[in-house]
Amino acid sequence: MGTFLPLITGAIWLYIAWRFVWPLPASPATRTALALVLLLAAEYHQIILRFFGTLASPELPQWVLIILAWAFGVVLLLALLLLLRDIAGLLTWLPAHALGRAILQGRALGLAIGGLALVLAAIGVWQAVKVPHIKTIAVKIPNLPAAFDGYRIVQLTDTHASRLLSESWQAAVVARANQLNPDLIVITGDLADGTPEERARDVQPFSRLRARDGVLAIPGNHEYYADYIGWMPAYRALGLTMLENSHVLIQRDGQALAVAGVTDRQATAFGLPGPDLPAALAGIPAGTPTILLDHRPGGAPKNATHGVALQLSGHTHGGQILGLHLLTQMANDGFVSGLYTVGPMTLYVSNGTGLWSGLAIRLGRPSEITQIVLRPE
Repeated sequence: MGTFLPLITGAIWLYIAWRFVWPLPASPATRTALALVLLLAAEYHQIILRFFGTLASPELPQWVLIILAWAFGVVLLLALLLLLRDIAGLLTWLPAHALGRAILQGRALGLAIGGLALVLAAIGVWQAVKVPHIKTIAVKIPNLPAAFDGYRIVQLTDTHASRLLSESWQAAVVARANQLNPDLIVITGDLADGTPEERARDVQPFSRLRARDGVLAIPGNHEYYADYIGWMPAYRALGLTMLENSHVLIQRDGQALAVAGVTDRQATAFGLPGPDLPAALAGIPAGTPTILLDHRPGGAPKNATHGVALQLSGHTHGGQILGLHLLTQMANDGFVSGLYTVGPMTLYVSNGTGLWSGLAIRLGRPSEITQIVLRPE
């Protein structure tokens, strides 16, 4: 992605320069200046990579990251709106030539699109960085023991502790999760961006998560980008039980529920153990209902063949922008947000509690703290 990103954003910038900047009723100097500003916004990831850390974890003040997120959001949304305008104009051209020409070349419409992109980007960044609301769902589990009827699990995922979603934001999420007084808290990957040393303060609120049966977590792909070997003991020191191709049995009144977790496939790029579901399930007594924590939802069809009753995933952030979420859906084998029935298994894909600072915008795909209530089928 790092290789192709500047090419993709460069192409987006060229399209905006052609279809928005040059038709503006302004002097050549003004249009050139605006084009350069938009180029800097489009390629800000490369500037960060060069001068301010890594793509996964830019070490800049929060207010700077918010401004950069807004500027990049303007570029992205402006290109999308211009594309929709051009498609509408071309479709209108043949049956109504004059109307199609007005849509394609109208200056007032172009300026309105520019203003709309500015406003939508601001709304999208605010939606991205606000503390999520609670979303409650009920999931039926075959052969769920009576002792676990009404069992409440709080799922956090993609918290991405960083300079953008820092200690105070993480603390607010922890407080909101604790207020639900859950039986179990699970975190399905991408807990933090950066090294354990850089994020030591920002992840500290995780130590205050409270649930009757503890806090279980798995790594996501972002755990591997900085220091996976360092992060695992750091998370355990915060009181999180890390499930790396392993499981735990939760006991209630002599009855059991299994929760298994796997690593992320990004592990293999670093010479580390990739996801191994048979190893994670090994030793679970026959007939025990099993919940699987798997950061990515794409492996659900295969996981469903191993007797898993419920898979909890994140990774997609719900696609972040309504409409563009279809691209994320295609990249994740058709799974992007919400409940799915996959053979005998139920899959729930959270929209994510937080997100990566490199694309900090949400429109129509809200973040969430998910409360899952188990019911017998």
